Amino acid sequence: MKIKKGDTVKVLSGKDRGKTGKILAVHPGLDKVVVENVNLHTRFERSRKAGQPGSRVTMPSPLHASKVQLVDPSSGKPTRLGYKVLENGNKQRVARKSGQAV
Repeated sequence: MKIKKGDTVKVLSGKDRGKTGKILAVHPGLDKVVVENVNLHTRFERSRKAGQPGSRVTMPSPLHASKVQLVDPSSGKPTRLGYKVLENGNKQRVARKSGQAV
């Protein structure tokens, strides 16, 4: 996967279309990513001790990696990613729109 943890992405489709957020987790085997404040689901937890109320926990769920696109650091618009091999042999991720390193 070209998208990594910590990248800023924009959601392209679904109920949260247009939102941007930071990637919290990447699941390459499932082709899914978890983005902060996107695809939120509420889970109800039972009380731990007798007499205390239960709680509602809101947490982001994974969404498919094809629904998000990296935000170009220079323009702030979504862009595709490519790779560039440097002279010392290292690979570097490059934004396709601007050509700048990510």
